[in-house]
Amino acid sequence: MPTVRLEGETAGRPIRDGEVVLGALERTGATSVRVGCRKGGCGACRVKVLSGEYTTLKMSRAHVTEQEEREGFALSCRLLAKTDLILSPAFRAPKRPG
Repeated sequence: MPTVRLEGETAGRPIRDGEVVLGALERTGATSVRVGCRKGGCGACRVKVLSGEYTTLKMSRAHVTEQEEREGFALSCRLLAKTDLILSPAFRAPKRPG
């Protein structure tokens, strides 16, 4: 069973089979990753994967561009761990016109 650890933490949090990373973080009481729509559209749970292997489900390109995805950014509600992961919260407020 893979684990997820937030940068600066010493212990990993278990991720259940088929569970998205945000679900594991919420279930284990993590508070440093924001929670929003849980469907990949709002960008609140944006993180940067610092280490580990993963796949992602469909995410809004308004919150994670293709280039950012190549750099390790993802929405944790759409992130599935293949191995243990280390993450850094990476919320970015939406740009406002003007």
